[in-house]
Amino acid sequence: MRIVVDLNRCEGYAQCAFLAPDVFTMHGEEALMYTPHAGDAQREHVMRAAAACPVQAILVDQRDDQADEPAAQREAEAHVR
Repeated sequence: MRIVVDLNRCEGYAQCAFLAPDVFTMHGEEALMYTPHAGDAQREHVMRAAAACPVQAILVDQRDDQADEPAAQREAEAHVR
């Protein structure tokens, strides 16, 4: 499953980091790091994190498309604010 966080929308509430800590991690109070691809073992946690996001910044594509791996790696290095 592919995960994208709209970093312009994310306000660093960190609900995702509590619900799916293997995928989302806060660095400092406002910087979010995340893994853009998660396996089936993380599916339930990621879906809960997306549902709990107060600003709906987490987008989840459940296809197993790995074709855009380089773009996804760049997204993983993005920071909030």
